[in-house]
Amino acid sequence: MRYVTAGESHGRALVAIVSDVPAGVPLDAAAIDRDLARRQHGYGRGGRMAIERDAVQILSGVRFGRTIGSPVALVIANRDWDQWLDVMAVSGEPNPRARVTAPRPGHADLAGVLRIGADDVRDVLERASARETAARVAAGAVAKSLLAELGVRVVSFVTRIGGVALETEPDPREVDQSAVDGSPVRCPDEGVSAAMQAEIDAARADGESLGGVFVVAAVGVVPGLGGYAEAGQRLDARIGSAILSIPAIKGVEIGDGFASASRPGSAVHDSILYEEGRGIVRPTNRAGGIEGGMTNGEPVVVRAAMKPIPTLMRPLPSVDLDTMKPVDAAKERSDVCAVPAAAVVAEAELAMVLADAYQDAFGRRSVAEMREALERFRDGLPR
Repeated sequence: MRYVTAGESHGRALVAIVSDVPAGVPLDAAAIDRDLARRQHGYGRGGRMAIERDAVQILSGVRFGRTIGSPVALVIANRDWDQWLDVMAVSGEPNPRARVTAPRPGHADLAGVLRIGADDVRDVLERASARETAARVAAGAVAKSLLAELGVRVVSFVTRIGGVALETEPDPREVDQSAVDGSPVRCPDEGVSAAMQAEIDAARADGESLGGVFVVAAVGVVPGLGGYAEAGQRLDARIGSAILSIPAIKGVEIGDGFASASRPGSAVHDSILYEEGRGIVRPTNRAGGIEGGMTNGEPVVVRAAMKPIPTLMRPLPSVDLDTMKPVDAAKERSDVCAVPAAAVVAEAELAMVLADAYQDAFGRRSVAEMREALERFRDGLPR
């Protein structure tokens, strides 16, 4: 299973096409809309979220609530497009007064125009905008629905915003996702959540933006997904690539990640035990559910660091691409903090990687076929 998206931030719509979808996956627009709403919510979001009310239209690949084995096409309209017809028209001549020539530090602006030879930063920023991730969330909802049919649950929560951090992370198996979503910053601790909101308020008052850290995890994953024999099979590499593809993500770790570098091996690796009735178990999950490029039966736990949004209300210095003289960087309508939203996008990315890995292991034609193969595999595991 894989996806491709199209659409600009202020264009007519965002489009996602999910291919290699097995037949029999339950899918309805309301379920996708719930994930789209979760992506839009969060303390620190900007004015765009007050305009858009993201809702998906399923164009193909679904009949009477279930996929039929053909590509699933999804469309999310941009309500704001009506206000941008003169800037984002698909034909005619551009308005020279609408050009953007002051690239923002930290954004795709400068590198993008240098790459394609454009004289208007908007040619780049419209597609590089994180608005595109709404289409990813819609695509990921297809993968999450397949995983749910196979007994896998994908969760996420925020552990840090700016200087405020959660001291102890909960076990993903015990996370109440509805309670997390009830927090304005998607943090499972009420006290820390309040402190994070205060941190965002202070940044907003100072014209600043904030980054943070979130955890995304998959619970109920069987062992053996991925592979060890070739680099492209290694599941941790595929997960890392997917999460790093989300705009503003600058670091990814699986399990204890970077902390493992400062500890001895006995404090890093997870002992292997056997319990009657349960089979092979692990007392810890420092590996984050992946060893040797494969899942080991524990929850897959991924932690990601998001940098602050590059659009600042007090812009950093830049240069005008026409004159090469100093100017303030351009300003676009933006968020103060989007870490809670990025965690929802990461759910979609992790789900897509895992759904594809399940198909590699258990078949691609239908959910029924995959369930049968999965049960045979489970029956062969040590008890």
